[in-house]
Amino acid sequence: MATLLKGAPAAAALSEKMRRDTEELRASGVTPTLGILRVGERDDDLSYERGAMNRCASAGVAVRNAVLPADVDSDTFFAALADLNEDDSVHGILMFRPLPKHLDEEKARRLLSPAKDVDGCTDASLAGVFTNTPIGFAPCTAQAVMEILKFYGIDCAGKKAAVIGRSLVVGRPVSMMLMHENATVAICHTRTPDVPSVTREADLVIACSGQMESVGAAYVRAEQTVIDVGIGWNEEKGKMCGDVRFEEVEPVVSALTPVPGGVGSVTACVLVSHVVEAAKRSLSENGESFI
Repeated sequence: MATLLKGAPAAAALSEKMRRDTEELRASGVTPTLGILRVGERDDDLSYERGAMNRCASAGVAVRNAVLPADVDSDTFFAALADLNEDDSVHGILMFRPLPKHLDEEKARRLLSPAKDVDGCTDASLAGVFTNTPIGFAPCTAQAVMEILKFYGIDCAGKKAAVIGRSLVVGRPVSMMLMHENATVAICHTRTPDVPSVTREADLVIACSGQMESVGAAYVRAEQTVIDVGIGWNEEKGKMCGDVRFEEVEPVVSALTPVPGGVGSVTACVLVSHVVEAAKRSLSENGESFI
């Protein structure tokens, strides 16, 4: 039976640090502020927004919402983005994606200030992940994976890691972050022959392909840690499921994140921690110190 690596304790520890940092920032006259730029009323966007706003409230982080209709014209959208970019009181920007097809998402990512890109979607932020330098921020879900590993004391140094998925949101950035922690990483994808033979060799498996319940007992062995990043609604079972077939994998491996209650519960907390860090950086850029 696997040890369950629940996200709530990791999120609580991160939240406590955020609260302390926020108190010190406010004492210096700075209120960390998240700007949310949302177009339309997608259910998944609204759910994530509510979670982020609740996390912000509990951490003492202010929120400024810029909500636009789904049929907003391009000029109005980019003016709203520019307004958040140029407002020094806004330290981080969460721009919900995908944007409606009539808006140029690539242009939006280019124009979004990397210093405020707390969701890690700009090319500069991704460059920072690859070079291990503080340019922008890592994608929140990838960072949430690393926060869980850190909280539970899972040392990546010298370990073999297999990442199933190569997206820019999770797969590739988390692979780089694991390498920065001195893991040896194999990235598996749709053209990888015999993925189970690769994952069985690993000490750490990150399942982030977005293919619900695609990772079963054949992919794992004893003494492994498995991080399940996926989440989706299984109509047949009537419940949320991840990329891992929990009933098959849980009896085999040593440690496993549940779905729900695993990586997803840390992701919004990471977003807010990035806002606080952006506020700290802005204070330093103005010649003030933050201890």
